[in-house]
Amino acid sequence: MIYIVTGHYGSGKTEVSINLALSRRVSTVIDLDIVNPYFRTADAKEKLSSSGIELIAPQYANTNVDMPTVPSEVYSVFNGHGDVVIDVGGDDAGAVALGQYNKYIKQNRYEMYFVINACRPMTATAELTVGLLKDIEAASRLGVTKLINNTNIKGETTVDMIISGQSMVDEVSQITGIPAWAVSGQKELLDKINTDLLKIPLELHLRLPWERGV
Repeated sequence: MIYIVTGHYGSGKTEVSINLALSRRVSTVIDLDIVNPYFRTADAKEKLSSSGIELIAPQYANTNVDMPTVPSEVYSVFNGHGDVVIDVGGDDAGAVALGQYNKYIKQNRYEMYFVINACRPMTATAELTVGLLKDIEAASRLGVTKLINNTNIKGETTVDMIISGQSMVDEVSQITGIPAWAVSGQKELLDKINTDLLKIPLELHLRLPWERGV
């Protein structure tokens, strides 16, 4: 199975990608985010490796070298390589990188998640969010299959914030026909929410450059 994680900048899709990979014990994580130089799966390389998960990422991820290239090893994972998580760059520009693997992905079973953070300006309303979702689908030539509510403002996140975000995600679901599937966030907050959706508690792995000493 191929699990593709998409969303806008700041949606938290990379944290979701890493946590999904660890919880599902996939064989490989592919970092296709050639757009955002800050939040990268390379931050979790040691954690992934210790869990037996291979990370395929651009050679210069988490450095100050601007060379947005994707390793050729990506093609190898589409041939019976085991379950894979693909972290896709924010918005439709990032999804273009995913689109080049379209025919290989369609030869496998896949889920394509769209991570929504209702606290971000470009996904603050259902209309804006649906527009972005459709742009990503068009650029990748793949269809989103499930929605994930990851509404947060980091340490300032509240239960009411997540619940309010869920209302907007539900509206997106009604407009698009794509099911709202999961809510993700800090475990202590998720424990206080009554929902039939899958709960994805997030262990945070990512750091900004100045937190890495870059």
